[in-house]
Amino acid sequence: MSSKSAQNISIKKIHSILVIFLIAGISYAQTKNYGQFWNEIKLNSTINKKWSTELDIAASYSSTESSSNIFNKNIQRSFRGWGHYYLSPRWKLSSFIAYFNNKDVPEIGQFESPEWRFALQGIYYFHKTGYTLSTRMRMELRHMRNADDDYENVFRYRQQIKYIKPINSKILRSGIVYAIASDELYFKSGTKVTGESFFDRNRLNLGGGYLFTDNIQVELTYVNEFLPRNNGNQITNAASLTVTFNNLFKNLSKKLLHKNEEAANEE
Repeated sequence: MSSKSAQNISIKKIHSILVIFLIAGISYAQTKNYGQFWNEIKLNSTINKKWSTELDIAASYSSTESSSNIFNKNIQRSFRGWGHYYLSPRWKLSSFIAYFNNKDVPEIGQFESPEWRFALQGIYYFHKTGYTLSTRMRMELRHMRNADDDYENVFRYRQQIKYIKPINSKILRSGIVYAIASDELYFKSGTKVTGESFFDRNRLNLGGGYLFTDNIQVELTYVNEFLPRNNGNQITNAASLTVTFNNLFKNLSKKLLHKNEEAANEE
């Protein structure tokens, strides 16, 4: 056998081995894809110039490995109470306590995992003419149940940058359409329930919103999440709908009081 033929055989063997390793690597690191729908209602209430409160009520739905329907399963419900402090025009400091009913969340596992969550958060605003840029820092403590029915504490840090651009005006006010773009990195401590990886995920958010009034706004966005995991990466493509009411109960009571006064005057 000539040296040239032997060389060609060796190259073919190397190629075959590389292909086998490539196929094995792809099979081992298979990426799971899910389509989801997230919806949330936010109720904000102003206390004074420095303080405000917020109540968030949310639910999430997801496709499964056997169905591509994004409403196939209700995977999570949550209630979250906030306290906000406006330190300056550029700094907003916040804290919340929340309860999450994780029922079949794919990233956690197909089992029920109740969770209490506590967080401290700071947002810094770069106010510019025609747009707003902000960066958000959040530290979370997640107290959640794993598959062994034991509760674990998961520490998670989140860093976000967000861009908001009014479309038909230079400022956000009633009747304005605006565009939203944000990206957020998550880092966490390793546990059984959420996995051992330090880097938790990357979340990209693109979409828009509309202010019906100064107190009512709606946002509809596309969310892409990439979650690296040891047993296979996960990609989530979600449609997210958020409706926000500012001082809803105060405004309703004012309207009712005004109507009662008008009725009394007519009598």
